[in-house]
Amino acid sequence: MSTLNSLTIADARDKLRSKEISSVELTEVCNAAVAGSDALNAFSVKTPELALDQARVADARIAAGGAPDLCGIPLGIKDLFCTKGVASQAASNILGGFKPEYDSTVTSKLWDAGAVMLGKLNMDEFAMGSSNETSAYGPVVSPWRRKGSDAELTPGGSSGGSASAVSADLCLAATGTDTGGSIRQPAAFTGIVGVKPTYGRVSRWGIIAFASSLDQAGPMTKTVRDSAIFMNAISGHDAKDSTSANIAVPDFEAALTGDIRGKKIGIPKEYRLDGMPDEIEKLWSQGADMLRDAGAEIVDVTLPHTKYALPAYYVLAPAEASSNLARYDGVKYGHRAKLQAGEGIHEMYARTRAEGFGKEVQRRIMIGAYVLSAGFYDAYYRRAQRVRTLIKKDFEDVYATGVDAILTPATPSAAFGLGEMADVDPVKMYLNDVFTVTVNLAGLPGVSVPAGLDSQGLPLGLQLIGKPWEEADMLNTAYALEQSAGFVSKADKWW
Repeated sequence: MSTLNSLTIADARDKLRSKEISSVELTEVCNAAVAGSDALNAFSVKTPELALDQARVADARIAAGGAPDLCGIPLGIKDLFCTKGVASQAASNILGGFKPEYDSTVTSKLWDAGAVMLGKLNMDEFAMGSSNETSAYGPVVSPWRRKGSDAELTPGGSSGGSASAVSADLCLAATGTDTGGSIRQPAAFTGIVGVKPTYGRVSRWGIIAFASSLDQAGPMTKTVRDSAIFMNAISGHDAKDSTSANIAVPDFEAALTGDIRGKKIGIPKEYRLDGMPDEIEKLWSQGADMLRDAGAEIVDVTLPHTKYALPAYYVLAPAEASSNLARYDGVKYGHRAKLQAGEGIHEMYARTRAEGFGKEVQRRIMIGAYVLSAGFYDAYYRRAQRVRTLIKKDFEDVYATGVDAILTPATPSAAFGLGEMADVDPVKMYLNDVFTVTVNLAGLPGVSVPAGLDSQGLPLGLQLIGKPWEEADMLNTAYALEQSAGFVSKADKWW
């Protein structure tokens, strides 16, 4: 029973339906794994009693027959998702003590499906970061280590807690959010699957906002099939979210045939960066060979405005963040600064925000306010919007030629050590998103699939970028890639 937490969603679903195990048994094992994982700092809030209560209900539902696929499955929930009665702080001191009176649409769908919540997962503050070092809870530690080294590694960010928890088998799957790569990059760093759906496929209602035109929730799982099962549960139109698309949702799991014969896969030359590690280049080439051997046609494509994606993203995302985060003033909820004699409401606002927001969030708020200011709006924000339109058109032009998906590296390197980038130029940290931000700017679906290990024994991922609303086809290609890569390596337990 001690290995139940290592099950995939698909395997656990089968064992639950056959009465080989119960959700209570599965949840108890996961609760124990979470309780013994403090060294990873993946969970910001643990809810073991709530989990067992939900598991008991799930077992009764399964016994009655006709239970949904996620019924009885223990999950972790990123701290960005509002959960009724459970602290939801976006890993920020400014939301200290905030317990929503409602659930996000995503978590509501999960509870309706009978899923079990083990707790809330650590993350970069307000999802701003690529290493999970900006969290008010402290950094998350990856379950992976370099060969012969005890140095603590980043699990990536901002969904670092989700990535670490799934990779370490603390939960069977987790929610994540992706604004510029925050699902796909940590998934690649920890050897799991991470899916960023088409913008509008999954409701953003009840998810604490970073950049509203870029944010998208998605699953972080152990396999492509698990991601498909998860996507079936959380996708669909939501009248409470004005950006939610009223488009039919296919059966993502049923689409996983593994047959990609005749599919055309594009290889963009612009993703071959100067200084790219040979291991990344080699893995990318091997990935193309795997898809070719599976029957796909591999073609070279061009995305000419890719080089402008990072600058455009780091204008647009901070601009939207500065607007979204203006609501946190200490008046209605969260942290409120103590005032000194003679100070008024304006001082309270300023002191609260100075105390509540971390340095990275403050940096991005200031950048956003600057690019939206009257003197610089046209020079920065409007120009970045035009670049975004050109990036989107690049993808449209490629897909118009009959290309079905695009294959790229997921990250420019394997996971780096915690603290290794603490004293460098912040732009160097931002470069971790170089392969992922274009997908958010264009509103496209993307998936990171673990495909190999580097020379230090650390996971490396490949990214597939799909056509809008064609996650099913993209996941089927990812499934074929997963089957060919045969990635089964797990982190050696040290925590």
